[in-house]
Amino acid sequence: MCRRSIGFVGGGRVTGIILAGLKKANKLPDEIVVSDVNSDMLDKIYKAFPSVKVELGGNKSAAEKDIVFIAVHPSVMKDLLDEIAPSLGTEAIVVSLAPKYSMAKLSEGLKGHNKIIRMIPNAPSVIGAGYNPAAFSESLSGEEREAVLSMLSVLGECPEVPEENLEAYAILSAMGPTYLWFQFYELQEIGKSFGLSEHASAEAVAKMASGAVQAMSEAGLKPMEVMDLVPVKPLGNEETNIRNMYRSNLEGLYKKLKG
Repeated sequence: MCRRSIGFVGGGRVTGIILAGLKKANKLPDEIVVSDVNSDMLDKIYKAFPSVKVELGGNKSAAEKDIVFIAVHPSVMKDLLDEIAPSLGTEAIVVSLAPKYSMAKLSEGLKGHNKIIRMIPNAPSVIGAGYNPAAFSESLSGEEREAVLSMLSVLGECPEVPEENLEAYAILSAMGPTYLWFQFYELQEIGKSFGLSEHASAEAVAKMASGAVQAMSEAGLKPMEVMDLVPVKPLGNEETNIRNMYRSNLEGLYKKLKG
């Protein structure tokens, strides 16, 4: 699988995350091309991954590879698909990393090309700890699926899920870290203000977060029982507001992605 060529159409954060995860596992393919219209993004990619070829302003070279990752926003997808369709090889596997754009719409935009995977990437893939749900088109053979999964497995878990659930995963697993990271870092700063060293505060927060998640899945308790394990709840008066904030923001975003 590592001998297969790979193209990334789009050189933003997600492309950098996937390349970093592959590099960490020593699984970078020999031939990789990243294309983008932003020279600063491509410079950043090239500095981090000198073996990667970059393509500024056009996507032909990236789209000609064996596996083509589409790493752009849904808003520019239609024009992009029109552009790259003539460059795709008949056996190329297209991996879309965007929510909202269905396999049917992708295939239509690619003039009938139907070897398609949709994956929702997760930022911890940068260290091989990602959770990247994926849906596969029926036209992919078992061998093709296993080849791609073999590569993606070094990024973390890549469960196969129904396509109609991908937008839910975009809200939960792809965007989920953004709901929590700023809180974890704020707790670290608070710990330092209480006299802990930077290392001690960071370790305490990391161990707390890891153990809290383990307790949810391994304690054999109901949600209310888990949340009642700690009697003192300093933010208890804010829980209703926080829950409402999650509901109002995330439900609206989900409807937008599914619309």
